[in-house]
This record gives sequence, C-alpha cells and structure tokens, in this order.
Amino acid sequence: MKVRRAILTPVVVAVVALASGGWLLQRSAGERNVYANARLFEDVLRRVNTSFVDPKDTGDLYRMAIDGMLEELGDPHSAYLPAEEYEKLRVQTEGEYAGLGVQIIKRGDFITVIAPLPGTPGDRAGLKAGDAIAEVDGVPTKNWTEDDAVSRLRGPSGSRVVLKVLRAGVDQPIKFEVVREEIRIKSVPAAYLIAPDVGYVDLVLFNATATNELRAAVTRLRQQGAKRLILDLRQNPGGLLEEGSQVADLFLPKQALIVETRSRVPGQNQKLFATTDDQFPNMPITVLVGPGSASASEIVAGALQDHDRALVLGSTTYGKGSVQTVFPLGGNNWLKLTTARWYTPVGRSIQKAYEADETHPLADNGAEGDTAQARRPAFKTDGGRTVFGGGGIIPDLEVGADTLTAQERALRQGLAQYGSEYAAQRLKFSVEFIRGNPQLKDNFEVTDAMLAQFYARLQQAGVKVDRDLFRNARRWVEYDLGYDIAYSKWGQEAARKRTNEVDPQVRTAIRLLHEADSPRALFTAAEHLAPRTAAKAGGPEPR
Repeated sequence: MKVRRAILTPVVVAVVALASGGWLLQRSAGERNVYANARLFEDVLRRVNTSFVDPKDTGDLYRMAIDGMLEELGDPHSAYLPAEEYEKLRVQTEGEYAGLGVQIIKRGDFITVIAPLPGTPGDRAGLKAGDAIAEVDGVPTKNWTEDDAVSRLRGPSGSRVVLKVLRAGVDQPIKFEVVREEIRIKSVPAAYLIAPDVGYVDLVLFNATATNELRAAVTRLRQQGAKRLILDLRQNPGGLLEEGSQVADLFLPKQALIVETRSRVPGQNQKLFATTDDQFPNMPITVLVGPGSASASEIVAGALQDHDRALVLGSTTYGKGSVQTVFPLGGNNWLKLTTARWYTPVGRSIQKAYEADETHPLADNGAEGDTAQARRPAFKTDGGRTVFGGGGIIPDLEVGADTLTAQERALRQGLAQYGSEYAAQRLKFSVEFIRGNPQLKDNFEVTDAMLAQFYARLQQAGVKVDRDLFRNARRWVEYDLGYDIAYSKWGQEAARKRTNEVDPQVRTAIRLLHEADSPRALFTAAEHLAPRTAAKAGGPEPR
C-alpha cells in the first residue's frame, strides 16, 4: 500500500545552488539593500572580534549570529543542526543505527543498562539489566551524560567496542568485547490482546517502518481474535509526515483526504489522500492521545476524528501543526526550518501559539474551561459532530490520567533532593530481585516483604525516607517497582501490560469498545458517559 508521495515530509534534503555571474555595475534597490546589510553585518562582526573586552572565536560569533536569527523567528521548531544533532534526527526518522542494541539511562555516577534488546549484539554478549558501564574502549565513563555514552557506543557496523561493566554480586569489573551491528528502532514496542476481543497497540514513533509495523501488529491481533482496537499515541512525538499519512490510510476509505499542507512555496502546497480501501473495515477503534502526542500523531488522530472513523480519548494533544524541511549546509551542518503548516481534512489547524508553554504535565492536562474552548474555531466532522481547531486535538471523550495522592506527591518531592539515586536504587533492587527469583511470573505482586527490603536498601544508601510516608505512598512505589522489574525481566511490552492494568484511560477505552460492534456504536456508547469525564481517584502518573 502506498500513499500518494508527499512533496514535503518532515525530513527533506533540498540542495540549493547559488550561482553568481559577478557583480553588475548597476544593482537594483533590493540588491543594494542586501549588499548594504551584508556589509553592516560584517562590520559588526569584525568590530566585536577585534574590540570586545573578552576574546571570541570568529566561528563562535557566526554560530551566535545564526542562532540569534533563528531565535528571532519565534519558531521553536526551526534550528541549526551541527553534524551530531542531525545524526540524532536521522536515527529517529529512519529508525536505524549501528550499535550494541542496549537501552541505557544515567543512574548515579554511571550509565546503566536498562535492558538489552533481544537478539542484538549486547544481548548475545551477555550484558544484563543493571550493569553499570565503567569504561568504553579504556575511557572511564564516570559522570558521562547519556549523549556521551550514545556517541561512544554507536559506530560503524562491524567495528568492535570494549566495555568494562560493574555488576552487582561480582567483585571485579567484567570485560565485554562487542561487535556493533545495524539496530532497528521499533515503532511498535507493544502489541497484545488486552482483552479476549480487544487488541492494544502502542505506536511510539513515526519512523520509516511505522506503517508496516502497525499493519503487521493489527493483522496478527485480528488473527488472535481481536475485533476491536486501542491505538495508543500518548507517548508518540511524531516523525515522518508521509508515515503519518500512511498510518491513517490503513483505516480510511480510498480517496479520503488525510492532511493538507500549505506553504509559501507553491510546490509544497498539497493534499494527501488515502490510496487504498480501509484495511480493517468496520473495526471499532479508540485512539488514545495526550500532551505527549504531537505532529504526525495529531495528523492521524485528526484525520480519524474528522472522518468519524475512530473515537479519540484522553487529554488534549501537544499542538504542533507545522512541517519542517531539513536543508544541507556547508561543513556537514544542516538547517531545520519550518516551511509549511498542515490542516486536518475539515480544515482545522491545531498549531498552538508559539508563546504558549512548551512543557506539559503528565496528568490532568488538556481540560479547558468552557470559555477557553468557546474561543476555538468550530468545525463539523463528516457525520456532523463538532470538533475544534486551535492548540492541539481535543479528544471526543476527555478522560484524565491517574494522578498522585497528596502522600505520593509528598514522597516524590522528598526524594527529589537525592537526584537520580532513588531510581538507581530501585533499578538495583529490581535486578537483584530478578536474579534471586528465576521462576518469577509476569503476574507477580509487589509484596509487603519486597517493600520492606526496598525501604531498608534506601536507608542503607543514604536515601532518607520517612517510614510512615513511605507506607502511605506505597501504591506509587509498588507501581514503579513493578514496572522496573517487569521491564528488566521481560521487556517493554510486559512493563506496558502492568501499567495498562491500572490506567483509567485504557480501562475506559476497553469498557466502551465492549459496548460497540461498529464505529457508530462506539460514538453512541461514548455519548452515554459524561461529556467531560476525568479520573478522580489518585494513582500513579503514566509512563
């Protein structure tokens, strides 16, 4: 299946050649202004370079000028990308890199392995969850950042890297020699039957393989008995525009409009339509969204909402309605520049104001007062339902994420003074618990004995926690401890299963889907609930 190929995607390499036949004797007024401004800039730069009280490198001054110009555009999505920043963007969008295949995190002084990806070089070499990487190719790693570690652990496919690892229960550092291989980042890390007839798919990134991975996951779940689907986009920051279009195409009829882009550049004004019939016709679908859903995630949610194909549930999305193009510059540098805005099928722009707060809380986000929502432009879906433009996609049914109780918030605030040490001790405890319980089942419970042992570990490590507060906030501790154990033992899908069991948005989606045998019936079921549902009971924040 192919969607009509987009002229503009979030990553487009455009080469612009500037040809000059020499200066004309008589320039137009515009040319004179350009020349005068260029001379003015060079005069200022030369004066700063020679006379500023502190010496400045000329290259740094040019970089400051570039950054300042882009900042003055007032667009947080336009940026100058040196080679290393562009490589991060390339890995995110293409989904492939050469490395070891281990997920890492900063814990205390060292970079620590969360889990090796199954079948990767790191997994085959014997790296395990909880291993602290002490050296990379003879270079001590103490106080490295995660970016430092990524730059050293990645490299050409076939190249060798030597690690020294600190492991609990082993007196001396363990040496590993690992040969790097091509690693593919999964867009779908979790897909399983969350109920006998309901499939759940977590789509976390729109990279080059997103559509194929999603199609395969839903097809497999259908074969296992799924008649209804939950598509989770809550932690999906976006990616390739074309992949977003193709994902929406999976669920829409042929020739349905998916997205429109509008630009100053005529060649970048386009409409993308579905090119195949609905791959899963009449299948009731609930799309979960939240403040972490952005860009291509909002394209999918907006298209399925406008065409009344899926019920959008959760909290208001991020609000990124623009498209960026990446241009090559000299010296292996790049420019990421906003060149277009996109609109949903009914003509909505969901771009929030740039001066709006760029950060979003994980819980209770998106609930607006009636006055604020009334200021948004209103549109009608294919079926006549009212939807709104403005900052982000407003769900058809707003269901808040579970929030922390007063005791849980107090415990978290008290632990903040210890930085990452609490999380480091939690991971160490989880790894040791796994090794001491080789027959552990994925439905394990976090017992009172486990919590007592974990509390004692925190005290020994100097993480001072009031015992009564720890006891009263045990649900939050159980949640995180259970997540770490499941992730380290079985991987991301198992950890996601545990969080979904207590997630009010997921539970609401399952309840509604069980009442519906068609998309239309799903909307009817949602109408029977309060129009602005929010979770009231306290609980852990979503991961």
